[in-house]
Amino acid sequence: MTVLRQKEMRNILAIIAVISFASVIIGQAAAALFSLEQAALAFLLITLLSGIIILLAVYAYFRRQLTEVDESIKTIEAFMNGDSEARLEDGREGTFSKLYHAVNRMATVLEAQAARQKDTKDFLKDTISDISHQLKTPLAALNMYTEIMRDNPDDNDAVRNFTTKTQRELDRVEMLILNLLKITRLDAGAVVMNKSEQNVSELMNEIRLRFETRAVKELKSLVLSGDDSVAILCDRDWILEAVSNLVKNALDHTKEGGKIVICWNRLPAVTQIIIADNGSGIHDQDIHHIFKRFYRSRFSKDSQGIGLGLPLAKSIVEANGGNITVESEPGRGSKFCLSFLNLAVGPYAQSMSTG
Repeated sequence: MTVLRQKEMRNILAIIAVISFASVIIGQAAAALFSLEQAALAFLLITLLSGIIILLAVYAYFRRQLTEVDESIKTIEAFMNGDSEARLEDGREGTFSKLYHAVNRMATVLEAQAARQKDTKDFLKDTISDISHQLKTPLAALNMYTEIMRDNPDDNDAVRNFTTKTQRELDRVEMLILNLLKITRLDAGAVVMNKSEQNVSELMNEIRLRFETRAVKELKSLVLSGDDSVAILCDRDWILEAVSNLVKNALDHTKEGGKIVICWNRLPAVTQIIIADNGSGIHDQDIHHIFKRFYRSRFSKDSQGIGLGLPLAKSIVEANGGNITVESEPGRGSKFCLSFLNLAVGPYAQSMSTG
């Protein structure tokens, strides 16, 4: 029975049983030693004494329970008033031990939820602050361009010049908002990656087609190198965007005549995609911060970047089960390495399974 599993109840029942047994023994002894009237009187006294002892035991039991309940209420009120470390003592065996354990578990869950809500609130606060800060510059520029065109409507050259600048700022605002939406959805886990087996060579050739025109125009070379049979499990569109951001970053920081190399290879445990350039490189003080949102190096000469390309690439790679690392030397270039665990995909896996 559940009641008998409780230590306090077992103790009370044991006391009642001992008192009852002692009363019977004493009553029988009195009946044998005394007259009938004396035995009856002794039995009455023993019964009264036994009843008083039992009442005192029950009173002590419930008094202890009420004291424990009062202490528990104080602990719960302390938790509700902000003491996140407050917990009920559930280590000892007792009537309320299971209840206390359940309440402590609930408190732990509530504390974790409160921490998540605080992190979400801080995240939203920081994001809104970042958006506000990043929009100030292009919006101020747009306001200035509009005023200039309004004040000089007959100056065709000025109107044409500032129309081009206005379009450039609008494009920047659009890219900022789109990238922010993407990275926020990724961080919130709201994006479902539709992973499938993708040939890396085909993916990288598509990347080359995207940037080939720009590379030729800027007199830079874009070189691909890797095994045509290598495959990874990923979401095609998102991985293309991640690698595109890295290639764009390489082109942005590579001078005329520079070289960007995209290579891939399959190692025993992982498949790597490497984007390397011989551009300006990353300063030592920046190498540990480049994946932070809106991070802009004071050593960089790029005035058009918004500081979201690399964080977005990192979020995409990690959402696809990979990780991204960077090596760089100022003045010598940078190398970004994307690593994905080898799964049962591609001809390599088939040859392993048949072997």
